[in-house]
Amino acid sequence: MTTSHSQGYLVTIICESVLQDRLVKLLSTMGASGYTIIPAKGAGSHGKRMGDIAGYNTNIEVKTIVTSEISNQLLEELKEFSSNHALIAFRQKVEGLFD
Repeated sequence: MTTSHSQGYLVTIICESVLQDRLVKLLSTMGASGYTIIPAKGAGSHGKRMGDIAGYNTNIEVKTIVTSEISNQLLEELKEFSSNHALIAFRQKVEGLFD
């Protein structure tokens, strides 16, 4: 039995929540068919982010599955955001049930 899976790149962005609207607009402009946003807590090179006060010192994790070309463009565009805000982004090649 042969099963066909879709292939793409999962781009994960962990950043300050203040960037949410700008990221959603960027993803839409680039042609991403969807995304998931969840609150994120943790610590790293930009300090501790506990998200204990809404809108202050909070992070989000944004995930989207896109083509290789869109992932390249997206990572390039995110460089601008990272110059003024705490942000990390990475991608992974994935396959599964998605369009």
